[in-house]
Amino acid sequence: MEKTSHSLLPSLLTLALLLGSAKADPQPLQDYCIADTSKPFYLNGAPCIDPKLAASSYFTTAALSRPGNTKATPFGFSVKVTNVTNLPGLNTMGLTMARVDLDPNGLVPLHSHPRASEVTICIKGTLLVGFVNTSNYLFTQLLRPGESFVFPRGLIHFLFNLETMGSALAVSGLSSQSPGTQIAAFAAFTSKPSVPDEVLKKSFQISNQDVARIRRSLGG
Repeated sequence: MEKTSHSLLPSLLTLALLLGSAKADPQPLQDYCIADTSKPFYLNGAPCIDPKLAASSYFTTAALSRPGNTKATPFGFSVKVTNVTNLPGLNTMGLTMARVDLDPNGLVPLHSHPRASEVTICIKGTLLVGFVNTSNYLFTQLLRPGESFVFPRGLIHFLFNLETMGSALAVSGLSSQSPGTQIAAFAAFTSKPSVPDEVLKKSFQISNQDVARIRRSLGG
């Protein structure tokens, strides 16, 4: 047993060093790096245009000025985000802004952002927000206009509009230009190829009929 422990030590130390050196986004090496999206490069980010070609228009966008289509999902919500296409000056800055619109009783369902923390401010309506930590403890808060809440990186969280008659609006800032979003229900029941039924049945303690019904409801 002692020999096994000693043999694992170098691997554990290497893992600890790798985890300690992980960062959300690399720091920019210049004032800005306006995204050049005209070429299909595959990079960790987007290539930059010549800095001499920079203009004020690259640093502004109206992408969040209008609500999105809340009817596009069965949950009654829409999220519109800034990215290097609609805001090229965002490239390498390590942040994203998002507009969140919710119908009456609309829900941004349980989801996570693997590469970003998030801070959300309620602009309109009454929002119930919350996240679950790795000890399965739920932190929740009621947000009214002007109030904010932080969702730690990678943790499952949600936003729910408590208003039964009125819509709600929130704006979020995320700590990566590519935060990623994984909605738990879609990941489990609508993945391509599908997660095996037996895995879903045992994971959620449900029947074959339940798996089929949930898949149909989510469009899987």
